[in-house]
Amino acid sequence: MDSIRYVDTRGVVTQPLKFSEAVIKGIAPGGGLFVPQEIPSVTLDEIASLAGMPYKQQAAFVYERFGIDFEREEIDALFDIIYGDNFDTPAIAPVVPVGEDGTYVLELWHGPTSAFKDMALQCLPVFFSASIDKQRAAGGPGHDYLIAVATSGDTGKAALAGFKDRDHISIVVFYPDGGVSDIQYKQMATQEGGNVCVYGVRGNFDDCQTSVKRMFNDKEFNEVLAASDNVVLSSANSINWGRLMPQIVYYVSAYSQMVAQGALELGEPMDVTVPTGNFGNILASWYAKQMGVPIGTIVCASNANRVLTDFIQEGTYSIEDREFVLTSSPSMDILISSNLERQLFELTGRDAAKVAGWMAELSATGRFTIDDATYAAFANQYRAGSVGDQESLDTIKEVMDEYGYLLDPHTAVAWKVARRNKGANPMLVVSTARWAKFGGAVYRALAGIPAGQELPAEVASLTGAQLNRKVAQMAGVTGTYAVPPSLDQLDEMPIRFTEVVDGTTAAVEAAVKATL
Repeated sequence: MDSIRYVDTRGVVTQPLKFSEAVIKGIAPGGGLFVPQEIPSVTLDEIASLAGMPYKQQAAFVYERFGIDFEREEIDALFDIIYGDNFDTPAIAPVVPVGEDGTYVLELWHGPTSAFKDMALQCLPVFFSASIDKQRAAGGPGHDYLIAVATSGDTGKAALAGFKDRDHISIVVFYPDGGVSDIQYKQMATQEGGNVCVYGVRGNFDDCQTSVKRMFNDKEFNEVLAASDNVVLSSANSINWGRLMPQIVYYVSAYSQMVAQGALELGEPMDVTVPTGNFGNILASWYAKQMGVPIGTIVCASNANRVLTDFIQEGTYSIEDREFVLTSSPSMDILISSNLERQLFELTGRDAAKVAGWMAELSATGRFTIDDATYAAFANQYRAGSVGDQESLDTIKEVMDEYGYLLDPHTAVAWKVARRNKGANPMLVVSTARWAKFGGAVYRALAGIPAGQELPAEVASLTGAQLNRKVAQMAGVTGTYAVPPSLDQLDEMPIRFTEVVDGTTAAVEAAVKATL
């Protein structure tokens, strides 16, 4: 199959890139994101046939359909590595019914770091390394790469684990100091590997993300890195297309599972609700729909940081004077949703000039309003809703009491919004993290301690791992729903990274230089 090229959402890159080139570059000069020049299609019969295949073959099918510049034998070999023994279930991303009213949960947390980020960040590092090898074999540049990541909690650990000790690659992660859970912090701070480094940032996730993106666009700094260190920056955030494409796979796979389970007839639509922060996971469902997967309504679920819900309902994206709220679902505590740019590009008929103008307006004023035609396109594709912190905690307890199924706080947000938007179609609720990533919030929910109220002293003094054991005992969870050793043993691992820097571009750039 011919290779599909990748274009820049802001139109700065005028020569479309191959998949391997887009993966290595990560972000376009000028801040634009890469998207495929065309979206491939799949037939219903092809989707149905996937149900009998191992997940790695399903993934290879989707990647090959996108015409990436790797031979099928290479793709199969890379997925053998990715899905060899890194997940705790052969299904990789199983769909399970919860209740009897046509609600299903897509579990995306069976990977090594217990979060949905593994679904992409077990793939991206392997394909990134293979792309470097391809570039070098073709006589391309021989420089090394530094992966710079801003994380609201889960991406950091998943990226660190994926890129650990890879040749010609280093990785540095920036997270909001005090803005992640104890488990998330220790997962990053204890990360092994000679090519990894982690920094806390004084500020919130948007401070991290904005500083890292500005570093990518700092031409002088990038020239210094190349000249003095022979290093080029790239990204493992969902701004990298190599992060987003593996996410398309699990929506294709989920539909084939729903058909195989008898949840729907082939060709009948399923609706999807996604807990949404940076808009990458939900955007992957839209791309799957464009490929031909029968997805009906796509529902965007926000927590108290409801900037995306307001945008989808009103057509204005505004962070101007908007309070940033720290919640029990920290991976959604985001106000600047980077992947929204890709969706705007697609729904404007790929109008790069219009997208670049909106992004410039957002940077300058903190807001932009889309035109009527683009808003109508959004309204045709999406619904949206938000859930406050207390309501998300109440939902964890309600679902546990009624169905014996334990949600993490992010999935609880999606569950509640899904219930409000459930129609005749089966509803797929996307579960983005194992409950044990956020044991403190889950304990609060099950014990009936209101959001904002201090935990009892004997509980507040417990580490995340200790709290998880308490929750597991309360809920009686076993098997794949119990606390995995990788989380349970965190307290025994040495803390390697403790440094905190200011949330400015200059401080982030200084940290990168120090890392090198």
